[in-house]
Amino acid sequence: MKKTLILYTGGTLGMRRSASGYVPDADLGSALQRLLEDAVDRLPHYHFQTLEPLLDSADMQPQDWYRIATQIGDNYSQYTGFVVLHGTDTMAYTASALSFALQGLDKPVLVTGSQIPLREMRSDAYNNLIAALLLSGSEDIKEVCLYFSGKLLRGNRAVKVSAGSLDAFASPNYPSLGEVGIQVNVDPNVLLNPGDSPQFQMPEFADGGVALVKLFPGISPFFLSKILEYQPRGLVIETYGTGNAPTNNAAFTAQLEKAAEAGIICVAVSQCLENQVDLGKYATGSALLRSGVVSGLDMTSIACYAKLNHLLAMRYSAAEIKVLVGTSLCGECTPLHH
Repeated sequence: MKKTLILYTGGTLGMRRSASGYVPDADLGSALQRLLEDAVDRLPHYHFQTLEPLLDSADMQPQDWYRIATQIGDNYSQYTGFVVLHGTDTMAYTASALSFALQGLDKPVLVTGSQIPLREMRSDAYNNLIAALLLSGSEDIKEVCLYFSGKLLRGNRAVKVSAGSLDAFASPNYPSLGEVGIQVNVDPNVLLNPGDSPQFQMPEFADGGVALVKLFPGISPFFLSKILEYQPRGLVIETYGTGNAPTNNAAFTAQLEKAAEAGIICVAVSQCLENQVDLGKYATGSALLRSGVVSGLDMTSIACYAKLNHLLAMRYSAAEIKVLVGTSLCGECTPLHH
């Protein structure tokens, strides 16, 4: 018998109006029961749990990612699939983080939500929820996915591309895993193959201490030095193009060298949504390489942030992390081929 656990974490899907705007509503479970009663015989049996406290996804912190992952891990043997109801703003961060915490899945974990609350007219919540529930009964999906507006995406490849469209998410560097239209189509050729057994990893301290900085014309070495004063353990740098930075400024590269000497792991990703970082392609990228920066390949900055945070929180050594950053752990990146 197919049995799905629905974890409600907050977000627009379950929100209600208040004097100060939309807020998470704890009474979503009974509303869903009424809504789904006509379709219940065509869906997996489901059990509804609310994560406390409910959060607008803008308030999600790394420890909340692992609270969700732990809840799935603790209930893993009792269910055949999982649906996480989540706000859209940081949904891709949570989906990425869950993929690293729940490596080796042999069951589907679907993260979904909506742009319009369930209780409002024209809400997209019902269709997203029904499709996610149906997909949670699939025996082919064995990874963390983000489902939204007809698209099934790998969780750690997804990015939010629109705040005003119901079609809010895309997967720039990896094909969609499936589509839900008149038919439900999942492409087996692009799905992850599970390992021998789940390798769940729940760090004792969830925040690995990672900062994210976006390069811009005119960025000052002083600006970078102030970020490094915060003493992050990891730094994700959104570079230009294939991994380029203003490296003709010796003071800028000196800050990166200083970071490397301090044991701060710096990873370069691209500001471009498509293609990947190749630090050996241009002289400006090679200078980053010499400064100790490692390539994030074609990872989104979101996935790279979640991955680096996870590796640091799990207390891998710096040498191990530099290897693992460029290794696909759960389909989040593509090895570089020259």
